[in-house]
Amino acid sequence: MASGFFAVLDDIAALMDDVAVTTKLAARKTAGILGDDLAVNAEKATGFLSSRELPVLWAITKGSFINKLIIVPIALLLSAFYPPAIKVILLLGGLYLAYEGVEKIIEFLFHREKMGHEVVKEVQEEGNDAEKTKIKSAVATDFILSIEIVIIALGSVANEPLVTQILTVSAVAILATVGVYGIVALIVRMDDAGFNLIKRSNDKGFFAALGQLLVKALPVIIKILGVVGTIALILVAGGIFVHNIEYLHHLLTGIPAIVSEFAAGLVFGLIAIPVFAGGKKLLSLVKGKQLT
Repeated sequence: MASGFFAVLDDIAALMDDVAVTTKLAARKTAGILGDDLAVNAEKATGFLSSRELPVLWAITKGSFINKLIIVPIALLLSAFYPPAIKVILLLGGLYLAYEGVEKIIEFLFHREKMGHEVVKEVQEEGNDAEKTKIKSAVATDFILSIEIVIIALGSVANEPLVTQILTVSAVAILATVGVYGIVALIVRMDDAGFNLIKRSNDKGFFAALGQLLVKALPVIIKILGVVGTIALILVAGGIFVHNIEYLHHLLTGIPAIVSEFAAGLVFGLIAIPVFAGGKKLLSLVKGKQLT
């Protein structure tokens, strides 16, 4: 009995060693998308009142965990029984990311001054439903990026036993969520940390200077993350299209990856803009008819 028990422990230890190695490999392969995920979500998790930053971030984090709980088992099942479905899901997700990225660029380039009644309406929305809308948008974007992370992690252990696949993909999913949103939390609280340093040092000496630097640096970092996040959305989308559409993969051979992926994301984003706009109008018409 004792020897059998220790044999089981030995098997578990060997499995954990294998999972540690495969998780390290999968995390390395997903490092690029995790960087994009950080930039995108840091940009989406900012712009709230100081008192609401952490509650909003926690709501997004919970949504991210729920996303992973949905995606991981579905990805494992599809990988085992119907692999082509993964490519279709990736392409649809890429279209959504491209749409979000290009929409931000269009809004920046062709931003017009709002009329008085539009400003009033926007202020009312900010007070009522804007926070929920932003959280939903952040969780929806996280869902697409999570699919990409899970698929890449799954691909890195495709030849491993099923148990190793499950543990590795689950570990990467948890590490991705905790790591990304932990760093985002540190970023959005930079100004509060700076104010505390200034207050404790009576606005004198090294710590006061450090606090002032943190306070002044936050708006700059937020703006940089906004730009980087938009570019990341388009690059991730373009990467999905280039690597999963064989025609594009061969067509763009010889062009630097970052250029080809950005171009593909931009083109598909421009295509997606009228498609999504038409879909929204159709949905509003259907809702209007149902109400009447």
